[in-house]
Amino acid sequence: MKGKIGIVVGLTAGYVLGARAGRQRYEQIKDAYLRVYNTPAVQKQVDKVAGFGKSAAFALPSVLWNGAVKVTRAATTSGTPGQKLDAALDASEDAAEDVKDAAKTTADAVSGSAKKSTSRASSSTTGGSGKKSPTES
Repeated sequence: MKGKIGIVVGLTAGYVLGARAGRQRYEQIKDAYLRVYNTPAVQKQVDKVAGFGKSAAFALPSVLWNGAVKVTRAATTSGTPGQKLDAALDASEDAAEDVKDAAKTTADAVSGSAKKSTSRASSSTTGGSGKKSPTES
């Protein structure tokens, strides 16, 4: 109960202080964000991440296609209808695992690339030390 009250008090305080800062402060923060986001170093990293994400996403359909081929081959093997069904179900489970693994690998790779790019962009805007320059507060 105390945690919920603390959250409500914190949100209320944030709302009141934010309302007092007003639209002008919001516009200042937004302008500062856009200046940093539109710098060539940040845009270069954004383009790298977007390109990597696209290339990784194109790899996923091939895994889906391979899975469909495996299921089709299993379903058209010789044997009784029950054996064909069992083979198709086994193949579909394997294909589902392959798709799951490929999707996780793609997501992890994109996430890692985004984190790397963000840290590089951050270090290039702070002079490479990771610390704020004297002009930043």
